[in-house]
Amino acid sequence: MDAVVAISLMRMAAADLAGEPWQRPSDAHLVQLGLDALLADVEAPSLPLLAGLAHGEYPRARELFALVLEELGLLPLASDGLAEARWTAAQWWAGQIVARRLDPVHGAKLIHQESAAELGYPEALQPIVDAARALDPPNDRPPDQQHIRDRVISAARDFLATASRNLRPGCRSCR
Repeated sequence: MDAVVAISLMRMAAADLAGEPWQRPSDAHLVQLGLDALLADVEAPSLPLLAGLAHGEYPRARELFALVLEELGLLPLASDGLAEARWTAAQWWAGQIVARRLDPVHGAKLIHQESAAELGYPEALQPIVDAARALDPPNDRPPDQQHIRDRVISAARDFLATASRNLRPGCRSCR
């Protein structure tokens, strides 16, 4: 993970903190984001404190996470910055799927729920969304997991090829 992806994931978590209680990231997730950002060479004075919280100290995670956001200049959250963060995360997850470092089923669900749904289901992400939705068929017949995994990998590869050429948050042809 690089600093751009780490900061994008932090922006997404910050936006989720403002949502309904059941949508908010857990304290453990905030600590993990801090650790990921620290390992990606993101620099903020409070970041080592967040990343180094022990399990019993997790209740301090939200306070430290807010400090890190402020120190990184990510507050207030701008909608265009958040959209760009969601595209960045989708590209990173797709790359992890193609590189076989992220389970295709889990990756498709992340892209579907954390990026595509929040971006209004852009056309560029639709093949991955369709594969994620195929995991929960409307009937009682279980899906062919391997076929879906192959579909996700192929869709992620196609998305990355398109993304490297012209994908930008404001790009009309991407939607």
